[in-house]
This record gives sequence, C-alpha cells and structure tokens, in this order.
Amino acid sequence: MIPLRDDNPTTRTPVVTICLVAACTAAFLCQNSGQGAIDEVTARLAMVPARVSGDDNVSLMLSLGHGRAAQVALPEALGPEWLTMLSCTFLHGGWMHLIGNLWVLWIFGDNVEERFGRIRYLLFYLGCGALASVAHFLSDPHSPLPTVGASGAIAGVMGAYLFLYPHARVLTLLPLGILIRVFEAPAWAFLGLWFLLQVVQGLMTVGLELVGGVAWWAHIGGFVVGLTIAALLRGLHRLRPAPRVIALRGGPSW
Repeated sequence: MIPLRDDNPTTRTPVVTICLVAACTAAFLCQNSGQGAIDEVTARLAMVPARVSGDDNVSLMLSLGHGRAAQVALPEALGPEWLTMLSCTFLHGGWMHLIGNLWVLWIFGDNVEERFGRIRYLLFYLGCGALASVAHFLSDPHSPLPTVGASGAIAGVMGAYLFLYPHARVLTLLPLGILIRVFEAPAWAFLGLWFLLQVVQGLMTVGLELVGGVAWWAHIGGFVVGLTIAALLRGLHRLRPAPRVIALRGGPSW
C-alpha cells in the first residue's frame, strides 16, 4: 500500500520536515553511487554492525556483474562507530529508496512536527533514527552489511502519528497486478497493517545469516519508540494542542 495523502491539515509550515528532506537529498547526492564497488561516503558513514561490534577486517563479497565477484574490505568509519547509527539515517541506497522514504515523511511528518514543536520534533526524529539503528544492530551484531536509510526514523514518526491521529483518513494506492485501486483507509488500519507486516517479515529473518534488503527490525524498533514517546509526551502534557479545523458539511473529503 502506498500512501498518497492524508486529510489532516496543519496550520504551521513544517520547517523541520522540509530541512530533513533537504538534508537526506543532499547526503544522497554526495554518495557517488555507481563509482566503484561501494562509494566512499556510504562505506564511511553507513552503520556496519560488525564494525560497531569491534570486529577486525570487515569485508564484503560484492557482485561485479557478468558472473564476477570481489572481496571488498570496508574502511573505518569517518568518526566514532557509534555515530554511524545516526549518520546512516541520512543515506540511501538509490533514488527509489530516497523518494519512497521522503514521501512518507512528508505525509506524516508535518502533523507530528506541529504537535511536538520544532525543536522537540527534531530531537524526536534523530532519537528514533538512532534507536532504530540500535534495534537493527541487536538483530545481527556481526553483520558486515552496510545499513542506510531514514526508514527507521520515519517509522518513529509513523508510530507517533498512529497514536495522535488514529482516525485520520489516508488516501491509499494499492497496486493489484495490472489493476490499481485507490481508496481511503483510517490511519489505525493503514499504519497498523504496515507495522504488522514489519513484525512478520522481521520474525522470518530470525536465525538467518547475512540477511540483506530491508532492515525490518529498524522499522519495528523505530515505530515502537515513536509511539511510546508520543504517549509519554501527551501524558505529561508536553504536546501542542491539535489545530482546530472547521469541516464543511457535504464538502469534499480531500
């Protein structure tokens, strides 16, 4: 399911969300994708669980195409290894990875930013990203596979959105082979199903070695952290009040 938009307007410009989109885009443009087996920015700023664990001589067997492969040694991180748990959240593995993540952030981030306030939202986003990386690290602490992507932090935003706006409506695109269906779904159903799928996929990777592709446990960890923090902040009355929106009876939904 692909979210297209929600029916949850905001009254403030989402400055932090815009800056995060710009930062991730700038970081991706600095990644010299396609030059060499693995580019320098990714190699030094991605989180590599084996490096964080202190393993020596971390290397990858990478396919070079045409039936060829090469053992590539990964360099040390640009800074402290623990810092890559945050720096990796600004990197992406390709244009579709980048666009997909930032589109979801744009849909759900503005509402969470408005309720949290800009400074608190920025700290919340970075914290969710770092703790999502921790969750992924704990799932396989000796993996030599570089981890990149903002999806763990964005999962935290989605968790907070679910807690704050469970009944918001999400316009959803569902590709069914050659058929495409567009429908409205309540946020609790859309985000709840998304989280359930992450849990199922994450459990399927337990016990497997060198599992590449999607960092399911980063999604799970980020989502749980985001939902929990939103609940705590509301319980402590540290959230901004929800904006009052006047709905016109009989008016359009979108």
